[in-house]
Amino acid sequence: MIFTSLTTIAVCALAVVQGAPTSNERSWEEAYAKAESVVNQMSLEQKVGLATGMGWENTLCVGQTFESKSPDFPSLCLQDGPLGTRFASNGTAGVSGINAAATFDRQLMHKRAEIIGKESRDKGVHAQLGPSVDIFRAPTGGRGWEAFGEDPYLQGIAASEYVKGVQSQNVIATAKHFLLNNQETNRTTSNSDTDDRTLHEIYAWPYARMIEAGLTSVMCSYNLYEDVHTCESDKLLNQILKKDLDFKGFVMSDWGATHSTVASANGGLDMTMPGDIVMGDGLSYYGKNLTAAVERGDVPEERVTDMALRIAAAHYKVGQDKDFPEISLKSFDRANEPEVVVTSDEHIKFVRDIGAASLVLLSNNDGILPISSENLNKIAIVGSDAGPPSVPLTSSLNEGECSDLACNDGTVDFPYIVTPTEGISKRAGDSVEVVHTYNDWDTDAAAELAKDADIAFVFSKAPAGEEYLLVDGNNDRKNMTLWNNGDNLIQAVADANKNTVVVIHSTGPVLMPWIDHENIKAVVWPGLPGQETGNSLADVLFGDVNPSGRLPYTIAKNEEDYAAHISHEYNIEYTEKLALGYRHFDANDIEPLFAFGYGLSYSTFEYEKIKINTNCGKDDVLATATAFVKNTGDVDGAEVPQAYISFPESAGEPPKVLRGFERVFIKAGQQTKVTFEFKKIDLSIWTEESGWTVPEGEYTVHVGSNSRDIHQTATFSL
Repeated sequence: MIFTSLTTIAVCALAVVQGAPTSNERSWEEAYAKAESVVNQMSLEQKVGLATGMGWENTLCVGQTFESKSPDFPSLCLQDGPLGTRFASNGTAGVSGINAAATFDRQLMHKRAEIIGKESRDKGVHAQLGPSVDIFRAPTGGRGWEAFGEDPYLQGIAASEYVKGVQSQNVIATAKHFLLNNQETNRTTSNSDTDDRTLHEIYAWPYARMIEAGLTSVMCSYNLYEDVHTCESDKLLNQILKKDLDFKGFVMSDWGATHSTVASANGGLDMTMPGDIVMGDGLSYYGKNLTAAVERGDVPEERVTDMALRIAAAHYKVGQDKDFPEISLKSFDRANEPEVVVTSDEHIKFVRDIGAASLVLLSNNDGILPISSENLNKIAIVGSDAGPPSVPLTSSLNEGECSDLACNDGTVDFPYIVTPTEGISKRAGDSVEVVHTYNDWDTDAAAELAKDADIAFVFSKAPAGEEYLLVDGNNDRKNMTLWNNGDNLIQAVADANKNTVVVIHSTGPVLMPWIDHENIKAVVWPGLPGQETGNSLADVLFGDVNPSGRLPYTIAKNEEDYAAHISHEYNIEYTEKLALGYRHFDANDIEPLFAFGYGLSYSTFEYEKIKINTNCGKDDVLATATAFVKNTGDVDGAEVPQAYISFPESAGEPPKVLRGFERVFIKAGQQTKVTFEFKKIDLSIWTEESGWTVPEGEYTVHVGSNSRDIHQTATFSL
């Protein structure tokens, strides 16, 4: 096990442990009433202070607003990220967003968010800068792993659970990046060009679902839309977000994404972060410049009042005015950070459990998995990805090291990492010899090590970076190839050992030119599982956990099979429109290597004929589909039935779209009933003329175990 330091994980007597969150959450009406009672007493300068960051590296947190006195309102602490609390010791490094999506399990999604929210709160963080809901548009996108995959419905469910989980801990959730920030390449200078229907049905869809869940904050993105920076886009912020979607919270800029005073304020930006014009320059587009703009009459004071009300209402809605902890971060002075322990045995166990639940078993020929120590004498482990990070862990993780560290701008400190070698070795026990090599380039040595093992595990990875954070020259990945000689290493081990198992940690889909090798018996896809990676993996490999993870994106046979790719042009044309991800593969009859929603189990399942009811009497529910799923295998396990809808032909939708899923645990030989409810919004399309409308005609419900494995279909008419 690799540790940063003993004090990082020790719960010592001197450590401060914060109190539990309150149940002081309010309705928006109650929150606004509370906000008005405070904001109405503020001067113009005080209201501007709520909307203005104090500057980069000047504060305890990565972003912080100005405090108000008489009336009193606190300086709000804003901190990354979608994985956990950034620049903070004694926390938990959990699974990435893409892993949460791969569980297809609402309860696990919610619990993950609760833990992130609790650890943020206990550090005194008011606004947790997640979730990311950037649609995984291009397979090589650098930050797709922070969010929840290629499908807007899945993103909407996962993000809503994130919002509810984080905000249950009295912490503001911040949905990002609004809108159409789907690549890192030229993200600050490119213009995202899409039609309004695609914008609403694909990219704004997760935001609409989060707003229904009580979302309190949104972060606008770096890119331009209709040749206007999104953080000053009246159409995006005022018309779509605040008016059409009825968002009552506040909009903050991404760090350095504010480009003006008047245009941003009037365009709908409520808070500039971290406050500078150029990060670190001590100047601001808001602050004194916003005050002056109001005094000149360029920005109505009512607009600044609206900014302050939105910010204050978010604060009161999640209940931060009662027993909220003091800020214990020192983001830019880590050596003097106070010791506040926010991790726990419960949190660590959950990381292990969700890591196993999010692992996707892609292939399992001859039932090679699960393995048993009783039937093995020797295990070979090959590849640097099975070992410790190439850069030693410190109290501030070096962001140049990726893989299942999920390192990026939104990362956390890893208190330790259980490596795959450690996890497998411990689970195998003393009776099994475990040998390894972490040299990715000496394929002859790898083959020699593997040739006489009973089973050989070969590990490879495909990391990514961020716009300003290049990892081996990559922000978005340059291609879909495995890193560090991965394909050649896999080929060499497979040539040498007839029982080869490939394990890939990747930020997104990769090419698999070796997939048909007769000696490759299984392919295992753990995603980015956090600090317990080795234990989570071993739990599945040895059958302690029956795999049930599902792919939240499509893995294609060829990179050119995808609908969208990273663009280096100023104008990024979303020419695929609604046909994104599996929708594109369906519409163009392209066979994927592994379909969206795909994942194997150690058990087998059968589906009985589905039953449809329309106009069920429930508010907003237009139809329900019921199916029975039976575990026909020998072991207990979870199945993930998925419901896809084909719209009437006149609707102009892709062949089918995801509109329901449920992860259900079924004992061997038993069956369970699964019911999908289709609400009005689920059966609607967006048109320029009418907005959201339900097309008349025949709908088809497809229920299956992934987007290409449909077991039952039925129709109904509206």
